[in-house]
Amino acid sequence: MTHRYGAGPAIASMPRGGPNATWLNRLMQTDVAEYTDRRDVSDELKQRVIKGLDAMGERASLHEQYAKTALQVVEDIADPRILEIGAGHGRVSEEILKLHATATVTASDLDPTSVANMAAGPLGSHPRARTQVVDATDIDAADATYDLVVFALAFHHLPPATACLAIAEATRVASRFLVIDLKRASPMGILLNSLVMVPMSLAILPPSSILPTMHDAIVSSLRAYSPSAFVALGKAADPRMDIEFLQLEHNGIGPRPMTAVFRPPQARTPVVTNRGSAK
Repeated sequence: MTHRYGAGPAIASMPRGGPNATWLNRLMQTDVAEYTDRRDVSDELKQRVIKGLDAMGERASLHEQYAKTALQVVEDIADPRILEIGAGHGRVSEEILKLHATATVTASDLDPTSVANMAAGPLGSHPRARTQVVDATDIDAADATYDLVVFALAFHHLPPATACLAIAEATRVASRFLVIDLKRASPMGILLNSLVMVPMSLAILPPSSILPTMHDAIVSSLRAYSPSAFVALGKAADPRMDIEFLQLEHNGIGPRPMTAVFRPPQARTPVVTNRGSAK
């Protein structure tokens, strides 16, 4: 495997708010890991979080929205080959298969239990799908195996140096890398989102998922990257990397999303969808 990865100490120590983040923004970040990333946490607790995320995604129609966005990014390809990394519950991959008659999907996760659960569900029996344990920083696939890699609501789990390597790997195995993640809020926004999360979680989540999902959601908001951080990570992976920000509608449930498409220099096909700019 050939990596275009060139991150150095500046990226490894970069604040989540980007190279020019204010001191207050730098203060509002954490190295604490979510439950789903901890080795000292049971699979049962991790799956309660994943069930909570699935319930929230279902209630807010996020699975379908993210699947439609992924298909917009490859709408110029007749039979797109798609890899979803960090798939968790696999619902985005399921929606992609429902919406596109010829797309093939590999739904993957680093967690073997999540992959086993996906394999035991609709993805395991679908003729155009497969499930696989995949490390986003070391994808076991040849260059250009896929047309698109999708990473939904999990990019913030990666520290900067690891995130940079994930971008390099995704754009090695595919010509486009779609990241849909939490949009880093202002320090005041982070505090307000945490307050709003309590009644929303009580109304939407399964009872057993409320506390662990709230824990991970608060930690995630402190680990989310800003648009300028996305640009810095992409350029560290490859100085010629093209990074395009897309606009997704927000229905008011949960934090606002940030959506970016990374393209290596040999893949400059424009995305036909609403565009935004880095700020």
